[in-house]
Amino acid sequence: MLVVVGRIGRAHGIKGDLAVEIRTDEPERRFAPGSSLVGEDGRRLGVVTSRQHSGRLVVRFDGVDDRTAAEQLTGLVLQAEVDEADEPSGEEEFYDHQLIGLRVVRTSGEPVGTVRSITHLPAQDLLAVDADGREVLVPFVSALVPAVDLAGGTLTVADVPGLLDPDGAETAQ
Repeated sequence: MLVVVGRIGRAHGIKGDLAVEIRTDEPERRFAPGSSLVGEDGRRLGVVTSRQHSGRLVVRFDGVDDRTAAEQLTGLVLQAEVDEADEPSGEEEFYDHQLIGLRVVRTSGEPVGTVRSITHLPAQDLLAVDADGREVLVPFVSALVPAVDLAGGTLTVADVPGLLDPDGAETAQ
């Protein structure tokens, strides 16, 4: 199974190095020299070197030897292969496949729908929730998603006016 671990940013220098936006809590493992990643386009990328530079991760991939080659990878989402039995190391961390299919409920316990997909954005991830045939996007941050119960199969969403019901935002003012 593939999990998103990063997104390639801009080229760094002239030798093929790339800045990478980290999307994993284990960058030292996922971007270790010798590790292999898969681009969202299916291309395999072997990590040659990785280092921190001015607060960002800079990575050089096998076969990406100059700035021109590096610029061609800008924006590519990077994924790592993980065993389905693996779990993230932190208790507040989840793989996409663990969240997809969870029943979504309000803090009151009222059912809302089901998590259908996760979109990884630079600021935070978004949960796409199927709420009676209507897609609702919920930022996956603790203030709006206070609880995830994998064993119970539920994800709790805060009852914020307009979050789950766009019409509710107008009446809340």
